Amino acid sequence: MPTAVSLFSGCGGSDFGLHKAGFNILLANDMLPYASEVYKLNLPDTDYKLGDVSEIIDFPKSDLLVGCYPCQGFSQGGAREADRKINYLYREFDRALRKIKPKAFIVENVSGMVRSNYNHLLKNQLMRFRLAGYKVQYSVLNAADFGVAQDRKRIFIVGIRSDINAEFKFPIPEFGQGLNFPFKTQRDLISDLPMWPEGEFCQQDFHWYYLSRNRRRNWDEPSKTIVSNMRHMPLHPDSPELIKMGTDEWKFSSDAPARRLSYTEAARLQGFEESFKFPDTVSLTMKYKVIGNAVPPPLFNAVAKSLPDIW
Repeated sequence: MPTAVSLFSGCGGSDFGLHKAGFNILLANDMLPYASEVYKLNLPDTDYKLGDVSEIIDFPKSDLLVGCYPCQGFSQGGAREADRKINYLYREFDRALRKIKPKAFIVENVSGMVRSNYNHLLKNQLMRFRLAGYKVQYSVLNAADFGVAQDRKRIFIVGIRSDINAEFKFPIPEFGQGLNFPFKTQRDLISDLPMWPEGEFCQQDFHWYYLSRNRRRNWDEPSKTIVSNMRHMPLHPDSPELIKMGTDEWKFSSDAPARRLSYTEAARLQGFEESFKFPDTVSLTMKYKVIGNAVPPPLFNAVAKSLPDIW
């Protein structure tokens, strides 16, 4: 069984996908206590280091290094500031890469990293990883193309160590019109769940910012992107449609009841299996946060399974 080390692991979305691809995850890391709690409950055999990655001095040798460093500085839903300190956490990943010298690595981040005002940061990462001794390539993938009932575009950076005679090819989409399978929809994933699950969804008002864009998709479509802020979570498909009134202004088409997706629905739409557990030890806000920040397991699984057989 090939081995992996995971950094910025969150609650385990990427690593659950790795686990399904047949990897033994030796070490995982994140700073968020609840993310650690969720991870340990669902992947108990991994050594999870809770705390700042910069304080981890020694890493176990492994075949694969993966990292999903925080993305607030690049995200459409974040601060979008190119010079934020959080944007430079890839340097810690680079440090681990040079220490471990794995056969391959996978990085995941928001697709906003390719925008012109952040392109220098992307180029710096690619340069660092190549100087560390890796053949590196990147691509933006949509989770919906790989069996996730959600439109979620993310950039993946993959490297194969330069002394290994093998090449990586990104996975080819399998879900969508004219492909092997139709897109998975909200109906496929959440239609069996109760409409008004007590204590599981955000009941705050739909403020002006929420109504500055269309937050709703129909039952027979993939969901809009699941986010980490519960106030900005997409609408449940039984909610009334939103009508555009003007620039950045929408309103409900009727006074019928409306609500945001619950955290259980959000987890399913992220691609977490029903057996994946989220302990009831924290606030609703925190549950939404770790789910929205996670990598959809089927998407990461598709990338990991596309790695060449170099183990």
